[in-house]
Amino acid sequence: MEFLADYAGFLLKLVSVALVIGFLLAAVAGSKKKSQPGSLSVTKLNEGYDDMKAELDKQLLDKKTLKNLAKEKKKQEKQDKKLHKKSAKEEEPSKKRLYVLDFDGDIKASAVSTMREEITAVLSVAKPEDEVVVRLESGGGVVHGYGLAASQLQRIREAKIPLTVCVDKVAASGGYMMACVADKIIAAPFAILGSIGVVAQVPNVHRLLDKSLIDVELHTAGRYKRTLTMLGKNTDEGREKFKQDLEDTHDLFKRFVSAQRPQLDIENIATGDTWYGSEALDNKLVDVVMTSDAYLVSHYADTEVVQVTYKQPKGMAERLGLSFFSALEQKAVSWVGKLTQSRGY
Repeated sequence: MEFLADYAGFLLKLVSVALVIGFLLAAVAGSKKKSQPGSLSVTKLNEGYDDMKAELDKQLLDKKTLKNLAKEKKKQEKQDKKLHKKSAKEEEPSKKRLYVLDFDGDIKASAVSTMREEITAVLSVAKPEDEVVVRLESGGGVVHGYGLAASQLQRIREAKIPLTVCVDKVAASGGYMMACVADKIIAAPFAILGSIGVVAQVPNVHRLLDKSLIDVELHTAGRYKRTLTMLGKNTDEGREKFKQDLEDTHDLFKRFVSAQRPQLDIENIATGDTWYGSEALDNKLVDVVMTSDAYLVSHYADTEVVQVTYKQPKGMAERLGLSFFSALEQKAVSWVGKLTQSRGY
């Protein structure tokens, strides 16, 4: 038993040392991560669609029909080559491109870090006749995060490139603030849109601490530096100031949406309520009821559809298999954020 106890103690020390080394390596890697460039990948969605169609034809059609299709395809390819040679001499305009970006938003709008790089890349080559489609999914989050995300989309509008936002599941609160920047909003029939409002909640454990004879001192310079706290005693004046801040943020939200979609009856819409796709169309929150898949497929015949994805460089923690701790940290931040979020869209 003494041997087992010593062995258990040795293992505990070994694990502790390994964890400390792991955290130190992760910290060093995190400081170097920003200087490492990410990678940009471009996927031609037309080709994937054509490959799937060809595979289905192969599995479902008889040999004779397949042979006829192959002949027609070769004939069409020859005609395309002739037209291409002729157009090369006549300088025919290049084919329109449709750039597809994906934004999957969390409470902090973390995906804006990759979306900003994707937008920068697209704007470096996009032409006025092209189009950018953002497949957006978000239930909202912090004001500054989604404010930045919406500003990134405004860069596309300012460059005079048509912008379309497709919502298959949800674009609510901060998510809708992003969506409303688009020239055209497309939503699936049961997608959730709206929630033009502001919410904040702050747990307070002052009474519990008071019963335990625990004092909390909070010192500030500035009358409204801290209006509500988690640990100290909150005042009516602090609550009123906090509520006023929420109202001011809500007014800012309404003005922004109104500027982007003046056709909205903002006072009736900006109640924090949500609508499904078909209802959102009736309330002018969206322009078309359709899935993003249907919209993209409708462009495959005459448009080059490409998906642009920017990947952040992997940190040392991920390379060493310590991504578990990173995921745990993100989960904890998300949980605390839901408990203590202030002025969130």
